[in-house]
Amino acid sequence: MRIGMMADAYKPHISGITTYIALNKHEMENAGHEVYVFTFGDEDYKDEEPNIIRSGGVPIVDTGYYLNYRYKREARKLLQTMDLVHVHHPFLSGSIGLRICRPRGIPLVFTNHTRYDLYAHAYLPILPDVIGETMLHAYMPAFCRACDQIIAPSAGMREILVKFGVDVSIQVVPNGVDIKPFLNCDAIQDRTQFGFNSDDIVMIYVGRLGPEKNIPFMLRSFAGISQAYDKARLLIVGDGPERDNFEDRVQAMGIQEKVIFTGMVTYDKLPGYLHMSDAFLTASVTEVHPLSVIEAMAAGLPVLGIQSPGVGDTVEDGATGYLATEDLAAFTAKMVRLISEHDRRLEMGRNAQKASEQYAIEKTTRTMLDLYEETIERARHRKRPLSRRISQFLEDLLT
Repeated sequence: MRIGMMADAYKPHISGITTYIALNKHEMENAGHEVYVFTFGDEDYKDEEPNIIRSGGVPIVDTGYYLNYRYKREARKLLQTMDLVHVHHPFLSGSIGLRICRPRGIPLVFTNHTRYDLYAHAYLPILPDVIGETMLHAYMPAFCRACDQIIAPSAGMREILVKFGVDVSIQVVPNGVDIKPFLNCDAIQDRTQFGFNSDDIVMIYVGRLGPEKNIPFMLRSFAGISQAYDKARLLIVGDGPERDNFEDRVQAMGIQEKVIFTGMVTYDKLPGYLHMSDAFLTASVTEVHPLSVIEAMAAGLPVLGIQSPGVGDTVEDGATGYLATEDLAAFTAKMVRLISEHDRRLEMGRNAQKASEQYAIEKTTRTMLDLYEETIERARHRKRPLSRRISQFLEDLLT
């Protein structure tokens, strides 16, 4: 198959979506398929992998995203040769995908990776919630009806789409992870470089330091238990726009000796940080299918998170970690158990590692390829309306 992946942003921008696309692209290429990534960005950027097709755009501050509503001519022509196109962002990429692919009968698959309702509130808090909700209710159902297959990475995300009025079939296909580097690690980080001792209980967070990750909530909880458990430590791995703010909060709480910020860590070194730790923490409620949680589980760490779509679909409370409500007392009580119950913590870590195997990239990619083939076969029997054939003719004249 010739497969087109469409995304609003790709490398060097780092996110769960770019990681997912790169992993799937590599796995599908190993299976003998041609995979192209169509995206926006700096056209002079030198990619380390083949078939990355960039169209220019206006940079949106320092987000890594570029604004454009049209691909360059060469990209449009190439996109038209795909057997199937998989869209990973519904607005810019999604609208372009519909405009180019639908008139030509090219099957269009869409995966909803993001809680757009919660992300909009995190980055535009001055706007009433109803604006984001109204826009999503208006756009998402119509967009999804125009696609040939809708995918949700978790059952919780499928429920969110249904809540927004999506009334077509939604398949749940987990986002795969290359768990092999996390199962075993020979290059475990030395705790002493962070001032940690061998008998400290090190909890780790890995991810973007942004307002949507609910990190102040996690810090308040940790500050409370650190007074009672002198050996409790927190390692925060990652970077983002709120890092300075979070570091200031840690200083104000007086826990700067127990909370360490590492900054960005290269992906190949991440397994060593996880294997050095005792448990994984996240307070985010915006995740759809949290890759960092699955990676931590593959490294044998129990996870403490908040019951919500994504995290709640991945962590089994009391078996692979603990889930709490978004209530400070409830979350802190579960953190106390995670720290104080040594044998239970080790048992949940073993369970978590075994549970992570269901998300192995080899397994999820095979499922996705099977779904692609089914979608292509259905599209072969679909007759294109005259309006779409006319749209194709006009688009061809313009290009």
